[in-house]
Amino acid sequence: MSNPRAHTEGNGDGTDEGAAPSPVGGVSARTGRRRTPWPLAVVAVLFVVVPFLTWYWTWFGRGLSDEEIERYLREGNPRRTQHALSQIAERFEKNETGSARWHDDVLALAGNPSPDVRMTAAWVMGLEHKSEEFRARLAGLLADPEPIVRRNAALALVRFGDPRCRPELLAMLRPFSVAAPAEGKALTALTAGSHVKRDSLLVRYAKAPEGVGEVRSPLAGRIETVLIKDGESWPAGAELFRIAPDPEQLEDALLGLAYLGGAEDLPEVERYARGVEGVPEGMKAKAARTAEAIRRRNNEGR
Repeated sequence: MSNPRAHTEGNGDGTDEGAAPSPVGGVSARTGRRRTPWPLAVVAVLFVVVPFLTWYWTWFGRGLSDEEIERYLREGNPRRTQHALSQIAERFEKNETGSARWHDDVLALAGNPSPDVRMTAAWVMGLEHKSEEFRARLAGLLADPEPIVRRNAALALVRFGDPRCRPELLAMLRPFSVAAPAEGKALTALTAGSHVKRDSLLVRYAKAPEGVGEVRSPLAGRIETVLIKDGESWPAGAELFRIAPDPEQLEDALLGLAYLGGAEDLPEVERYARGVEGVPEGMKAKAARTAEAIRRRNNEGR
């Protein structure tokens, strides 16, 4: 809010407040401060407005009309497709009348070329856990080449009570092996103990003929083991890194196994109950509760 006194008081020198000051070398004689040229002011505003608009138009929490959802699904932009899927998810959660109209779209997007779209479609299908079509499609996604898609599918199948998700839930408790997509020679590689996000650069390598390739992390976690060093060469398919799961992944897997885990899963769960290096202390109690739930369910089933 502007200060009303600025519009009613004089300057104390007999001049009117509204009169324009006389510039002297670009400096206001009245204020003694340099004026900001208007092009710079415009640029400063753009530095604020453009990022805000970019965030607003890509923010998944922004509501979309049914017509906008339809358009976003047809555009082929993975980010906008994910936004549309997040809005469909809200309609599923609220059990809105007519939300079933999106079932075919979600099923189709589970086969999208983009892993980000497939993993989001898997999450959405888990919210509509009475659909047998969704259950069957999620079971198929357990064989997806991308681990993030397989894991979202497994977690979604927990809501269906489908035990086919168990092997993937168990894999979520174990280090993930990253293999070389092609032969190469390491130029720069991350070291053991580094925390990575999904798509973080793990190693940059030289490849024939005179090219440079990159291996990026398919999952978030902590680099547990590095099997190559700068300057070393490897054949295609060689194991390069092992990535220990991040806490969020561990917690999701333990929760799923608490509902569906079998006695054969106990050794891996109890390993975390005893404590694992690099894992938050609080995970021990969560693993212990999961182990107890598995034992109780198996005892009741006898």
